Amino acid sequence: MNISLTGRHLELTDAIKTHITTSVETLSKFHMDIISVNVVASTQTKKNKEHSVVEFVINLAHKNSIIISQNDQDLYTAIDLATTRAQKAMRRIHERETDYNKVGMNEAKAETKIDLHAMAEAMEDEIVPVELALYKPREVEDVLQDLKENGKLFEIFIGHDGKTRVLYKRNDSKFGLY
Repeated sequence: MNISLTGRHLELTDAIKTHITTSVETLSKFHMDIISVNVVASTQTKKNKEHSVVEFVINLAHKNSIIISQNDQDLYTAIDLATTRAQKAMRRIHERETDYNKVGMNEAKAETKIDLHAMAEAMEDEIVPVELALYKPREVEDVLQDLKENGKLFEIFIGHDGKTRVLYKRNDSKFGLY
């Protein structure tokens, strides 16, 4: 990682240079390919007040560059704030690359090693004829007894004449028959 320090309208002392280099070296903990870091420290006067401005340009291999500009009244505070913002940006990029929770469909298929075509054939619908009790003719008295015992509101059945019938409980606690 190449670190270049530049001072505009400002003399970079050894203390400032060591503070900047130690701050920039903390960015290597994200294990990303940092090609170079350009740090420009300058002073500006706005409304008769001096502000220190620190600008970081971090060039990453195979990724976009990260540009952070931070100003404060104190140069050391501006350096620390810019370093914190750079670490946050690097952490975001690092987490986006190494998202452990995302697994694509192809990776999930490869991990399970299940033959989906064989499972689809095994799960094909198989029709088994079943004779339901609904289709057996029943007496109205038997259905009325079942309706009273189960507490249902209605019962559908086939009468002895072959018609589909409905026995239901009315609001006045009497029973109706269709």
